[in-house]
Amino acid sequence: MSRHSSSPSGPADVRRALDALRRIVGALRASSRAAVREAGVTGAQLFVLQQIAEAPGESIGTLARRTLTRQNTVSEVVGRLVRLGLVSRQPSPADGRRAILALTARGDAVVARAPGTLQERLAAGLRKLPPSQRRALADGLDAWVGAAGLDALPLAMFFEAPRRRRGAPDAGSAGGVR
Repeated sequence: MSRHSSSPSGPADVRRALDALRRIVGALRASSRAAVREAGVTGAQLFVLQQIAEAPGESIGTLARRTLTRQNTVSEVVGRLVRLGLVSRQPSPADGRRAILALTARGDAVVARAPGTLQERLAAGLRKLPPSQRRALADGLDAWVGAAGLDALPLAMFFEAPRRRRGAPDAGSAGGVR
C-alpha cells in the first residue's frame, strides 16, 4: 500500500495529519521532559526564559509577540517564573504602568545549562514555509480544531496547564486536551 493511499481506518490524508500531529506532540513531550531533567523547568518555561535572555527589559506584550502566543498566556508562564525566582518583573522607568522583565541570576543559570527548545525549531520551520503555505496550514488547523469542537478550550503554552476560569470546564476532563 502506498504512503498516500486510503486505509480501512480512513483516508490517507487524515492519517497523515494525525501522524504529523503525533510526531509534533511526541517531540514536544520529549523536549519538555529534557528541559525538566536538565534545567528544572518545563519546555514552555524554558522557551520564555530564553526569549527574555535574548531581549531583557521588554514588556509582556513584546514577549508575547516573541513567543508567538497571546499576552495572557505568556503572562501566566511569566508569573510562574517570577514565583520560582527566575524572572524579575519591575515597573518601567519610562512608564510605570508597564512592567519590564529580566532574568535573575538563577534564571541566567537555568538558561546557561538548558538544552535548545523545540518551540524555536517549530517556529523556525514554519517561517521557512512560503507565506501561502503557512496561511493554508493555519487556516486548516483552525478549521480542524473547530470541527473537533476544541476551539473553546483555553489556550496554554505547550505542556503548561492553563489557569482555570471560574465555571469553565477543566481542559484535562473527559474530551479535553492538554
